[in-house]
Amino acid sequence: MPTPAELHQDGLALTPPMGWNSWNSFGGNISQQAIFETADAMVATGLKAAGYEYLVIDDVWHGCRSEDGFLQEDRKKFPDGMKAVADYVHSKGLKYGMYSDAGVKTCAGKPGSFGFEKQDAQQFAKWEIDFLKYDYCYAPDDWQTAIGLYNRMGGELRATGRKIVFSVCEWGVRSPWLWAAQAGGHLWRATFDVVNKWDAPQNCNKGIGILTAIDRMSGLEKFAGPGGWNDPDMLTIGLKPNDNVGIGKTCNEHEQRTQFSMWCLLAAPLMIGCDIRNMSPLSREILLNTEAIAVNQDPLGKQGVCVSRVGPMEVWKKPLTGDRLAVALLNRDEHEQPIAAAWPDLELPEGQAMKLRDLWSHKDLGQFKDSFSKSVQPHECVLLLMTP
Repeated sequence: MPTPAELHQDGLALTPPMGWNSWNSFGGNISQQAIFETADAMVATGLKAAGYEYLVIDDVWHGCRSEDGFLQEDRKKFPDGMKAVADYVHSKGLKYGMYSDAGVKTCAGKPGSFGFEKQDAQQFAKWEIDFLKYDYCYAPDDWQTAIGLYNRMGGELRATGRKIVFSVCEWGVRSPWLWAAQAGGHLWRATFDVVNKWDAPQNCNKGIGILTAIDRMSGLEKFAGPGGWNDPDMLTIGLKPNDNVGIGKTCNEHEQRTQFSMWCLLAAPLMIGCDIRNMSPLSREILLNTEAIAVNQDPLGKQGVCVSRVGPMEVWKKPLTGDRLAVALLNRDEHEQPIAAAWPDLELPEGQAMKLRDLWSHKDLGQFKDSFSKSVQPHECVLLLMTP
């Protein structure tokens, strides 16, 4: 089967896309001013320099369609129009993304693209977007229709001649990892929406937790690689209880670090959801961990896999360029637990000497042979770089 990069041949998303999306913190309360301020903040906080390049406006930017069927922006929210917003975002050295839906309406009830795919793709290209998130509300349930609708929009985006990253957002219901790349997708959601919660019993449309998203990604590694990525939804780091997907509490420090560690290890898109204009020092520290980001952005493009599980203690690995490994020690338990990474589980030769570095403490741990063990706090994930 051809790889996504071979299918697309457009040079896009050769590593997992990184950026910011408006939905989790703003919902429908977006405005031109808020987007301009966010673009400024992406530069001022160092996020752009760290690799976060896409600024994506999610649902509820819409006005009505014009008489000739073209989508219009809500001029109360965006008085200068979407092209002016794109120009401002581009002037900051960032890339600009927007949202639409394959159905007759978006999830928030705004005009969808069903039956207007060609016009909408042309409008998006005219506005000079670089990324389209394409949802699947108010659309037929059957697989073939869904696949056909994503193929239709993917084809129309390509026909514009503009390079646009296509984000297939049908929540993993119809196994998009099997067909989304062929439809032109560069990333495809494998989960329902992730909210600011550590755990949830199942993948459902009421919002899932971090562990549920991790479990949903397991086993999908063969479908990911340069040009196409499994997407477990946005990062919840920095969200507040009253944000758009707030649930009355926030994940603790260990849980937030774990989400970032595992998204990096899983080669997942890194899309920030919090209001970066007023990030806490902790949120900024996590999101700007450039050593962890380097694991995510490694050009080999391998998604990490679980190689050992003993009750709630897990060891995960992600192959990297230069015969290196990223290794995660994940403690799902409510109590501190020792976790050991054994060389046979990591498919390392017996007696192979490996240098270890802790990517959260940013410290070299020394040289080890055959195994490495560490005590891990409840809900913590220790992220290691192993080098021969």
